[in-house]
Amino acid sequence: MRLALALTLLTSPAAAWEFSSAPICTLTNTSDAGEITVTYDASLPEYTITLTLTDGQWPDAPVFGMAFDGGRSIAIQTDQHILSPDGRSLTVKDRGFGNVLNGLEFNTMAMGASGDTFLTMPLAGIGPAIQAFRDCPADQLS
Repeated sequence: MRLALALTLLTSPAAAWEFSSAPICTLTNTSDAGEITVTYDASLPEYTITLTLTDGQWPDAPVFGMAFDGGRSIAIQTDQHILSPDGRSLTVKDRGFGNVLNGLEFNTMAMGASGDTFLTMPLAGIGPAIQAFRDCPADQLS
């Protein structure tokens, strides 16, 4: 059932992946289902990924997982996620994000899931934005 719904969501149009270096390195994509934002703050140094639902709320589940598919498939999970006060956004912070960045760059689809709730995001066209994001920390340190 989840897979069928995820594939249905992939047919909706998605905006282009966008990169910004100010005030911190930020990679964002928005679709009808929600938004994925990845940040890197070189002053901490810390990465975050935030998945925000357009409708509904993330459950207060013990585990959050992400699956990347379509090239170099990988699945990762954590129990270190936090929910926003309104429950629409779920955030994970860490000092290393190699698996997340590789998952985004080398696949065609990303899906975040917690409990029975998920957000699926196509990765088409992410190439230039993910490369700029990967180069950003070096730019901020110079």
